[in-house]
Amino acid sequence: MTDELSIRVERSFTAISPESWSRLSGTSKEGTTLAYNPFLSHAYLSSLEESGSATAQTGWLGHHLLLETDKGELIGALPGYLKNHSQGEYVFDHGWADAFERAGGRYYPKLQCSIPFTPATGPRLLVAVGLERRPIQNAIAESLKEVVRRLGVSSAHITFVPEDEIGVFETDGYLHRTDQQFHFINEGYANHEEFLETLTSRKRKALRKERRTALENGISIDWLTASDLTEDIWDQFFAFYMDTGGRKWGRPYLTRKFYSLIGERMPEDILLVMAKRNGRYVAGAINFIGGDTLYGRHWGCVEDHPYLHFEVCYHQAIDFALAKGLKRVEAGAQGEHKLARGYLPVTTHSAHYVAHAGLRRAIADYLEREREDVEHMNEVLAEHSPFRKGERQQED
Repeated sequence: MTDELSIRVERSFTAISPESWSRLSGTSKEGTTLAYNPFLSHAYLSSLEESGSATAQTGWLGHHLLLETDKGELIGALPGYLKNHSQGEYVFDHGWADAFERAGGRYYPKLQCSIPFTPATGPRLLVAVGLERRPIQNAIAESLKEVVRRLGVSSAHITFVPEDEIGVFETDGYLHRTDQQFHFINEGYANHEEFLETLTSRKRKALRKERRTALENGISIDWLTASDLTEDIWDQFFAFYMDTGGRKWGRPYLTRKFYSLIGERMPEDILLVMAKRNGRYVAGAINFIGGDTLYGRHWGCVEDHPYLHFEVCYHQAIDFALAKGLKRVEAGAQGEHKLARGYLPVTTHSAHYVAHAGLRRAIADYLEREREDVEHMNEVLAEHSPFRKGERQQED
């Protein structure tokens, strides 16, 4: 590329045209060299902002890095937000903030480069389709450090980064952090029963019993997508979200308007798994459908039934992925209980640029030990997977 490039920070995602954004690989279903990631779509990111879910008022002020040619053509990007708290991120840095502020530093505001409220791995250093990726990724990573310096903020945090992007950040002096999630990997199973046959006999029997128990009391399951996603359905699902989210987080992050917007803009990318009893829905989980992955996000209920959470969130997700030929189910953050249901431990990655040299050294020492702990825990958990010996290996 011979054009002169410049980096620009855009505070409003809605100011970025859908057409230019969709030319970045992975952000749309057309013409991409990467698997489509629905959380990187213009529809999803603009809905977070327009719905009032991720805005300056909620502590998520847009600071999206755009790499452009001298003709104004968008060739690279990094979604980002200036934040005055660490809520809704799923990669916890509260201890870092407390330590720095006890030492007289100012940790907030900071730059958070991620998808708000979404603990799902996906490309962060976005590059236009057809261009050489590494030089543009390097330019974005280096530019982010300059933005940190110019803003005078403490740090920049790029979370749920694909492993193949971590090397870009490490080369540029970012710190590497790892964590753990549990994913289901489709090995070409024809159906759920074929998958169950790869488990030990005891685990197989336990899961069959669990699924039967979950659907007792007259419960049935519906898959809703596309034109099924009416405003009435969203009203019912939002009630589940508010009830469970309010108990879990104190204040749910997403507004009712958010669901209307994504239902209008990306209905084919959404799967609601809804549980019905006595003619009304009593629980449900929302999933997003990517190019090769089903992403489970959150669930809620207004009635408690044994094992219904596992059925709606994990077993039904596997059923759908197998039916649609998807390679993977990512069922969200944490949760060792997923292991018994065929979800294996995987390593997730994030990159962190810390401006203060003393804080950077302290965090670097901590992260070295943490990476060893995560690797060891993944190995231990993989040994306790429900699969018969030799059927499955740990997924890295």
